Amino acid sequence: MRLSKHFFEGLLAAGLLTSPSYGEQTLSACLDQGKNQYAKQSYAAAAKTFTHCLTLDNTNVEAHLSLAGVLLTQDDLSGAQSHFEAALQHMQRNSPYWSYTYSMLGDIALKQKENKKALSLYTKSLEYNTANVNSLIGKGVLLEAQGDNQSAAEAYTSALAVEPLNVIARQRLISLEPDYLTDEEILTALKQRYAVKPDQKELTEKNRVLFEKIHWAEQHKGIDYLKNKYGKNTKDYILTLNPGTDFARDLLTLNGYNTLQKNIGQDAVTVFQRLGISIQDVFALRNKEGKPVFTKDSTLTEEGFQVYTQALAGKKEYLLPNQAVPPTPQEVQKANQRAKKLLSKGYIEISHPELKMLETQTLCSAETLKEKLGVLSLPVTKQRHRYFVLTTDSNELKTVPYYYVMQARHKRNPKVEVPKNELVEYYKYYGYTICLSDGNLTLSDSEASPK
Repeated sequence: MRLSKHFFEGLLAAGLLTSPSYGEQTLSACLDQGKNQYAKQSYAAAAKTFTHCLTLDNTNVEAHLSLAGVLLTQDDLSGAQSHFEAALQHMQRNSPYWSYTYSMLGDIALKQKENKKALSLYTKSLEYNTANVNSLIGKGVLLEAQGDNQSAAEAYTSALAVEPLNVIARQRLISLEPDYLTDEEILTALKQRYAVKPDQKELTEKNRVLFEKIHWAEQHKGIDYLKNKYGKNTKDYILTLNPGTDFARDLLTLNGYNTLQKNIGQDAVTVFQRLGISIQDVFALRNKEGKPVFTKDSTLTEEGFQVYTQALAGKKEYLLPNQAVPPTPQEVQKANQRAKKLLSKGYIEISHPELKMLETQTLCSAETLKEKLGVLSLPVTKQRHRYFVLTTDSNELKTVPYYYVMQARHKRNPKVEVPKNELVEYYKYYGYTICLSDGNLTLSDSEASPK
């Protein structure tokens, strides 16, 4: 999207900055002074001048827009928003500023992560001017965030119809090609890359997947990688469409894609081994979502490529074979909410080592602890759980784990009080164990009580 710092240049180019009729000489001179200060990047001085201009006429649209533009360059989003909105209140119906103002308000909402509001403002801007490139690109970005890549592509295409050389619109449109190109266009794209035979008539599903893979590699610096590795000797790997024009674009040939996969895979193995990972573990690496880093052919997966690039930057984004997948923020939040409810119902949280201690002390299996003795297992992910024991219950059998946990904690910290449990004391006195060697209760629920 256009940068807000080009606010005045855009208005001047469109012929939108004109002298107002009210207090023309004094106000006009004030506005000119502010514009000159802005042009010299004296933003604080320009903001002060435009604020003064509004004391001469606080209904002047140009003064509000000018001050809003300066505040936007200073990242004062709330200040800029208030003056853009003030400008809207005083605009005449035939004002040329409507589309621009709504577009800038859309930018502010987008920066404030109010996506729904931003989309509404960009749409409103386009009602006044369907060729507003900033609004078209902003709308496209938001549609992408919603997963509506087809509509986003249409917005970028419209932006390029107005500004064919707009780099942002072109790059984003290219990035969405697998989502909006027709089968015929994908087949043509594969022929350009020498990835299918020139006389092929129909696009197969295998062809589509291949295009997506080559396209992904192109979008993730695969071309730069081959250029850096082979220098000028990339004729068989890279070809250029529209060379020597503003629309020049480098593409990977099928040979280039295969060479890229092979080389990056080998490089990645070397990098991971330098990090102290054994060759056996290298090919079993996963990303932090549990997805494999390498394919069965020892090339990098898409997720693996990202892990590899992060490793080059000194960041550890991989999991070793013995490491569990960490929970997502959403999973953590959900587990915390459920844990809060358990705590309110008289449970306390215990660690996994404490759970294992309970199995040793009671001879009960994990299954018996959970089904008969008030131990709860709260899943966070498929591989991660949190554990809780009941602190009070009319059936003392349910609070046996709580007794043992607090007894173990008391040994580490004498200030911890160990709760009374007559059932445990009774069993200890007679030399009974809570469970038998098979992990099941010594007695039934009804029998497991002191006589």
